[in-house]
Amino acid sequence: MITAFVLIQTDASRIPESAQSISEIAGISEVYSVTGEWDLIAIARVSRHEDLADVIADRLSKIEGIRSTTTQIAFRSYSQHDLDAAFSLGFDS
Repeated sequence: MITAFVLIQTDASRIPESAQSISEIAGISEVYSVTGEWDLIAIARVSRHEDLADVIADRLSKIEGIRSTTTQIAFRSYSQHDLDAAFSLGFDS
């Protein structure tokens, strides 16, 4: 599974509508409204790198109100569960 974070700038008047349209795209698992330089962050999860082109370039970037996007592809995921397992020596306290 390939995970990408798409940072999105939209027309300020279309943030909710853009977020809703983005969330309806197959391959987008979550959309967040955020503070700062970006208006929205979408999380794309696809099987192949080639699928990112369809999800982001062919569909997401063409939604009305989208001004610009920047995509960050994740290499690895870390969670508290993963960190506990990685640092566990197997000893009970």
